Amino acid sequence: MITKENPFGQVLVALVTPFTAEGEVDWPSVEKHIDNVISHGADGIVVSGTTGETSTLTDAEKLQLVQVAKSVSAGRAKVLTGGGSNETAHAMQLARQSEKAGADGNLVVTPYYNKPTQAGLLTHFRMIADSTDLPVILYDIPGRTGVPIKYETILRLAKHPNILAIKDAKGDFSEVSRVINQTDLMYFSGDDANVLPHLSIGATGLIGVTNNIASGPYRVMVDAVNAGDLATATAAHQALEPLVRAVMTHVPGTVAAKYILHGLGRISSPRVRLPLVGPEEWEAAQIENEIDLVKGIPSIDFTNFRPDRNAAAGGALPKVAGTTR
Repeated sequence: MITKENPFGQVLVALVTPFTAEGEVDWPSVEKHIDNVISHGADGIVVSGTTGETSTLTDAEKLQLVQVAKSVSAGRAKVLTGGGSNETAHAMQLARQSEKAGADGNLVVTPYYNKPTQAGLLTHFRMIADSTDLPVILYDIPGRTGVPIKYETILRLAKHPNILAIKDAKGDFSEVSRVINQTDLMYFSGDDANVLPHLSIGATGLIGVTNNIASGPYRVMVDAVNAGDLATATAAHQALEPLVRAVMTHVPGTVAAKYILHGLGRISSPRVRLPLVGPEEWEAAQIENEIDLVKGIPSIDFTNFRPDRNAAAGGALPKVAGTTR
């Protein structure tokens, strides 16, 4: 059985899934992007999570993403599978298949749309955690799922030997402190704008969207917090602020991250799968205005940033439809 040591890393990227202009997974871009974020400081990769467009990936694509990430990372970073399912049986099956594919951990989101009770959540998470030996991170994001994991439920789940951490996207800092004080769970910030505040009250690390573009500054921030160097951590936080706004405030994070990554020449296309669509003209202008404010991030050069609104427009329908079992 796994131990209570950190098996996940601290700077985890909620990885986008690069697509071709036709909406198929662009495997060379996937490999290039994974290598880039690891080379710049990420020590954990979450594939097929929300940012990876899990809702429109097939199971075969999700498992291949695990395999490719393991191959590219070559031991430099942990590889987690993300997304889960709002069907417990399907989530268990995905967990077992992901373990066989080489995943180092499992990020399990609260069931969405069904709106289960807390008893239902408890059973769902426990059964997934029981289905493999993978360490589990609970993903608490009621804004997307409609249901929070309540404090009392977190306390009960924390007793499971495979449930080691929680990714928090609720923004309730008092609850973060309560959970850190009352459990052995590791806390991962799921809010790009509040990574440093989370770290300052005891969070272990982050699972972020913006570090698809800027894993280096987050590595600097985390390392500075580990060393007790608040000034360096604060400087990284301030430098990242306009980039975080560009990614997280105008369109879904996946859409903005792909738009920016394509403009930087890091992925071949900014395409997303329907029902997501690329930014409209006014949204693209807002993103670009925020980018103009980004200064003082050594690992990112926006001098040659060339966003392509036409390439990003609309959304794609892949050849194989839907998440399949």
